[in-house]
Amino acid sequence: MSASQQDKIIAALHTLPFIDIAAEAAKRVTFLKHSLATAGVKVLVLGLSGGVDSTTAGKLAQLACDQLNQEHSTSDYQFIAVRLPYGVQADEADAQLAIEFIEPSQTVTINIEPMVKGLDVSAETLVNSLRLDAHAIDFARGNNKARARMSAQYYVGSLCNGIVIGTDHGAEAITGFFTKHGDGACDIAPLFGLNKRQVRSIAAYLGAPDALVSKVPTADLEEDNPQQADEDSLGITYDQIDDYLEGKDIDLAAKGQLESRYRQTEHKRNGPVTLYCDWAK
Repeated sequence: MSASQQDKIIAALHTLPFIDIAAEAAKRVTFLKHSLATAGVKVLVLGLSGGVDSTTAGKLAQLACDQLNQEHSTSDYQFIAVRLPYGVQADEADAQLAIEFIEPSQTVTINIEPMVKGLDVSAETLVNSLRLDAHAIDFARGNNKARARMSAQYYVGSLCNGIVIGTDHGAEAITGFFTKHGDGACDIAPLFGLNKRQVRSIAAYLGAPDALVSKVPTADLEEDNPQQADEDSLGITYDQIDDYLEGKDIDLAAKGQLESRYRQTEHKRNGPVTLYCDWAK
């Protein structure tokens, strides 16, 4: 029997129906330590938003650095948490709660608003000539915010000779719910292979505050509705996505929507398109 589309997606995203939470956390800390050793650097960099994904990845990163410092009797290994508000962040209290929990080696704050507004001014003539509606402009600006945040993280990484961490996991990967060359860009992705509920489980295991573990995920990019829940944007719940990634049967309409999104966002999970890509042959 040939593999179903669901089986193929699960295999591509390396998700599992069940995980050993403690073992998964330890494995991902080891992965981060190995990544530092392989790259020959001693710094991990991550943009900390105050959501459960960055909270979990940040704590794993700090644990990796703490272990390496203990193993090598040094304090050279560092995790730098980068706060990246656009002006004033609506859920800044959650970001500060995450910092208190993680206790990063260093915290840096870079307000991306001047970067984003600078591009708005530079592109104003083009925007006016295209006669775009307000929503289209806001959507494009939202993606620009994500790219500005990643640019800032890479700047910090360059200054400190560090590796930039991403927070992509199975539920984001299958839906393509990330900005290409924005939050989808990174050097290493320690949460890859997990679904959303598994990320929450690891966060809880590591001792993250309940308010962050159970927090409703939001992209917080578009200004016309900055705290819109991811599930409202997607039109599908994380429970449905996670059930699908665990190989369970879900509502046929939701299944069709997921598989359609996966096909349509394939370009986000691959490198630049070339003459030698499969579809171009």
